[in-house]
Amino acid sequence: MPGISPGRPLTVRPRGRGPLEAFWISLAVIFVAELGDKSQLMAMTFATRFRPWPVLAGITLATAVVHLLSVAVGGLVGEALPVTAISIVAGIAFLGFALWTLRGDELTEEESQKAQRTTRHAIIAVTVAFFLSELGDKTMLATITLATQHGWLGTWIGSTVGMVAADALAIVVGRMLGKHLPEKAIKYGAAAAFAVFGIILLVEPFV
Repeated sequence: MPGISPGRPLTVRPRGRGPLEAFWISLAVIFVAELGDKSQLMAMTFATRFRPWPVLAGITLATAVVHLLSVAVGGLVGEALPVTAISIVAGIAFLGFALWTLRGDELTEEESQKAQRTTRHAIIAVTVAFFLSELGDKTMLATITLATQHGWLGTWIGSTVGMVAADALAIVVGRMLGKHLPEKAIKYGAAAAFAVFGIILLVEPFV
């Protein structure tokens, strides 16, 4: 073929890891990202009004849609930037998520009242509320960051499962502990995990 030197092998830029590895990495990272997040607090609030299953169904629907958009954005960014640049930017982003987590997150008065006064059509109410709360949120940005390095399918499914699992855990633990979670332990633990992820990503290109 013209333009291709004979004997010179074609090289294909590696694109992330396999779907299974992407799934587990995304699940772990988003599970951590969701700890103490405002959408987790919203899940607990909705769970005081509805049975857990409709709440989790709404969370799953909203998360699946938002994270599908996120992996699409992350995939486009990942194709446009060099591998080293992606790793450095992702590392900085995760360190930023660590600081965001330390700062804490809470429901606004409007979000809290909306979750408390909704009494009909639980799945629709939860889906809409979570979809709007996740736009531009930490977990959405973390999913975009993950998708710049991993395949979209594993990242999408893993991030969705991770967020739903974290919210389900909050609902169960919140009910057992009278709606009170060990906030400081969760905050510091999640921030430390993000810092470790960020440092690994920053060091990885130079090792």
